[in-house]
Amino acid sequence: QVVLLSGLERKADVVGMASYAPLFANVDAWQWTPDLIWFDNLNSYGSPSYYVQKLYALNKGTRVLPLTMPGAAKNGTDNLFASAVADEKVGDVVVKLVNYSSSPRPVSITLAGAKELGKTGRAQVLASNDLQTQNSLKEPQKLAPQESTFAVKGNTLTYTLAPNSFTVLRVAGKR
Repeated sequence: QVVLLSGLERKADVVGMASYAPLFANVDAWQWTPDLIWFDNLNSYGSPSYYVQKLYALNKGTRVLPLTMPGAAKNGTDNLFASAVADEKVGDVVVKLVNYSSSPRPVSITLAGAKELGKTGRAQVLASNDLQTQNSLKEPQKLAPQESTFAVKGNTLTYTLAPNSFTVLRVAGKR
């Protein structure tokens, strides 16, 4: 799902919108998976798919940016997918990366033309070594985004992607 969203974001000039269905599922009676939000009579929790959708919604941009990763193969090969956007309302640059590999993946991303980036950025990572990991009523946050910070040097982001991960890197820039 996250790989599809990466492609949709890169092609935002031709893709007007996308919809996720089904949205809700009762833990005691459902027809299929995945679903975004599971519930019983008293509780609810978001699925890993919910967190993917949430991260995209909270980190959308106003303009798609070209993305170069020196030494990396073309987008979509070697289990690496990426997209980048500028949030011109606040001046931030947002890079979304999918590492669909069971090994960590170091990346170096050059943001050509970026103006006065901050010295640190914020990473939001959704990752699990087990691709079958699911949240539940007993463990509603078993697989949820984890936040950290990372250093930015000039206009280059260097980061090691966790195995089987979706990572959002956000760096403040000048408007």
